[in-house]
Amino acid sequence: MSRNYDNWERLVGAVLQREKDREVARADSRSTSTSSSLDFGELSLSLLIEEQNVEIEGRNSRFDTITKDYPIHQTPAGGSNLSVGSLKGSKRWILKELKDIQKDPPSTLISAGPVAEDLFYVAEDLFYWKATIMGPMDSPYAGGVFLLSIHFPPDYPFNPPKVAFRTKVFHPNINSNGTICPAMFNEEQWSPIISISKVLLIISALLADPVLDDPLVPEIAYMYKTDKNTYEATARRWTQKYAMG
Repeated sequence: MSRNYDNWERLVGAVLQREKDREVARADSRSTSTSSSLDFGELSLSLLIEEQNVEIEGRNSRFDTITKDYPIHQTPAGGSNLSVGSLKGSKRWILKELKDIQKDPPSTLISAGPVAEDLFYVAEDLFYWKATIMGPMDSPYAGGVFLLSIHFPPDYPFNPPKVAFRTKVFHPNINSNGTICPAMFNEEQWSPIISISKVLLIISALLADPVLDDPLVPEIAYMYKTDKNTYEATARRWTQKYAMG
């Protein structure tokens, strides 16, 4: 059932709360003292920050950007403000998230992992992922398989990943290039405790529950508000054409 969230905070908050409740329930069923994933994430993040600070203090060497899509942040003097230590820290963090996804997928409707198929990843490989999201049931996207690309910045998780649809989708918050509404990945609003698993869960929820007050494609949002039947029929037609078979 569509909830029609009126802002991103409510959509994200609802998804994170559901995940927190699920993880707490699972932890209780195992009779362990493990705290919720958000608390664990905060602890892991603090340890990562301490580790990076030690490496940065011990090594002032610089590194080149791993991809033209992610130019290194520049200091006023023109030098990069990311060290080898921070790249290593990001790689370890991504490896941890990959292990978590493989061990405990966020949903049977979602899968994700590095583009490279080889088990021996070089640093660059880990920063490029592919993902699939099955269209949510009870939505015009049901039955579709949507492909996405994920690019992690070299200072992840302190800055958000770039996630884009590679399958065409008719949606108020996703444009024809596959770009998802920028509010989703705003650096000022980004929190490092939001794992890539939770990002994908939020995007999956977004398919069924558009944020109509902050559309990336206003005409589709207008159609949704004024003629929902036509919106759903069009979204269904696109799903059948681009996301099935």
